[in-house]
Amino acid sequence: MTMSLIYPDWPLQEKVVAFTTTRSGGVSQPPFDNFNLALHVSDNSSDVCENRNRLQANVLPNTQIKWLKQTHSNIVVNASTIEADSVEADAAFTVDNNIACAVLTADCLPILLSDCNAKCIAAIHAGWRGVINGVIERTVTAMRDYAKPEYAWLGPAIGVQAFEVGDDVYAAYSQRDTQLTNTFYAKKPGKWSLDIYQAAKLVLNSADIHNVFGGEYCTYSDSDQFFSYRRQSNTGRMATIISKR
Repeated sequence: MTMSLIYPDWPLQEKVVAFTTTRSGGVSQPPFDNFNLALHVSDNSSDVCENRNRLQANVLPNTQIKWLKQTHSNIVVNASTIEADSVEADAAFTVDNNIACAVLTADCLPILLSDCNAKCIAAIHAGWRGVINGVIERTVTAMRDYAKPEYAWLGPAIGVQAFEVGDDVYAAYSQRDTQLTNTFYAKKPGKWSLDIYQAAKLVLNSADIHNVFGGEYCTYSDSDQFFSYRRQSNTGRMATIISKR
């Protein structure tokens, strides 16, 4: 099956290589069929390595992809300093050529950031916890030591119609910023629909990033293209990656 990638609809195509993978193009067997890129799920590790090798060879042949050990934290690292995949973080940035920042998702929101000249680029894993725990702002702060991030792309994540959460999540967002309550829609007593895309946009705008693109997919409802943890907990992960051209 041919590898299929989703590219950002932003004005940086000539400066960066950026994309999200889909389920197409790999060798993993069900339920990870077939382009799972995560080693931490119970997929065959040799299949995952083959999938990663295919991605490297076909899309980023002269670039080191820096993978993270994601824990829903707000930890941000310089991807250029990563020597092994065991580094715990949920966001990475770089100013170097031939280095790719990567995050893995299967419903959580992947975010790519860049300044207008792609001097400094970043990838963020932003689940609902990451959004309110500051992973976006911490990444922006780290990047500003090198360049001012001005563009963001919101990769495929779970859509508002499918993302049901409880009163605890609503309360946590309300305590963080009352404006974030506008990204919730009441479904029934004790249950809400959360628009994770809109929540991230509000945070990005507050961090003075107003050129925000993407946000039109739903990983839960599109089983042909995407893995979804909510749809099937034993599943694979897509990768969202950015590097300089």
